[in-house]
Order: sequence, then structure tokens, then C-alpha cells
Amino acid sequence: MTRSLKKGPFVDEKLLKKIEGKRPIETGLIKTWARRSQISPEMIGFSFGVHNGRQHLEVLVTEEMVGHRLGEFSHTKKFLRHGGKMQKELDQKKKEAEITAAKSAKTAVEAKK
Repeated sequence: MTRSLKKGPFVDEKLLKKIEGKRPIETGLIKTWARRSQISPEMIGFSFGVHNGRQHLEVLVTEEMVGHRLGEFSHTKKFLRHGGKMQKELDQKKKEAEITAAKSAKTAVEAKK
């Protein structure tokens, strides 16, 4: 559910104080734990270190991000890959293709000599 229009967007006051009167070029990484804070137009160009539960991930704010939350750009779970039988078959075919490509490159080098 979205926030009520009469309340306005939630932007953490501490974040606004940290960027107030500063220029994005001069300011380094601004660390924050406020994942729920919405990105406002004043934040464009700044880079934030948004905490994901373990570390701070760097998020450079652009115009397209305005209105979204900081936490959307700092994922809390690391995606490894989809598993299963089909994925194993794809990985095996990829390895075989790499091996054949390496062999063909080796024979091409030997043929030039």
C-alpha cells in the first residue's frame, strides 16, 4: 500500500541534514541504515552506502530513482543461480563448447606454423 498523499513521502531527516548545503562531487559516500527512506530530487548525484544487513552497498542516485526507496537498490539476499537438472545440463554444454573452442584455436595456431 502506498503512503497517504496528505502525509507526503517519508524522507529521513538525518539524510537531509547530511546532504544539506553540500555538492555531490565533493561529498563522498554517505552511510545510512534508512532503507525505508524515499529518494527525493535533492539527493540526485549523491552516493549512499545503504546497509543490507551485513555491509553497506554503494548506491549512486540518478533521476530515474526519484520516488523509489533506498532499500530497493541494496539487495539483502545474494542470488547465486537457479539449480536443478536442466541447469546442470546447460553448464555441461557450456563447458564442452569452451573446450572445443580452445582446441580449435590451438589447432589454428599450430597450422600457421
